[in-house]
Amino acid sequence: MTIRNILGKDRITSQEELMNRLKNEGFLMTQATLSRDLKYLGAGKMPDNEKGYIYIISGNGQTDQGRQAPAGFPVNGYLSLEFANHMGVMKVLPGFASSIASAIDKINSREILGTVAGDDTILIIPRDGISYEEVRNVLAEVIPELK
Repeated sequence: MTIRNILGKDRITSQEELMNRLKNEGFLMTQATLSRDLKYLGAGKMPDNEKGYIYIISGNGQTDQGRQAPAGFPVNGYLSLEFANHMGVMKVLPGFASSIASAIDKINSREILGTVAGDDTILIIPRDGISYEEVRNVLAEVIPELK
């Protein structure tokens, strides 16, 4: 709850900065623990005009039921989507891949097995027997430009 509160009210740019804030609040942890906590919460980085990249929490941090993108999620980083060898490659703005991939994973679709995110590219791995069009329709739930 403390991490969520800090990220919700302040623009934090690094895990080191967040660890220092948590230490000031009386929480001591390792970087590995903080990294796991951020992953559990669904935190990712997004561009910020003043600070470069800041941490945000894109969803409720637990597996969502149903197929909904996290409320208020910034999906405007999408650039393109192509398929090859039964996998999708999505190009996004630098820094957006982790957060968008997290939103895709949280819709828990039967069509998409999982994603792998870099900085500006997401590998989308469909399940066997799923068409590109079915994957595109699922992704359109997170990225309206695909409709």
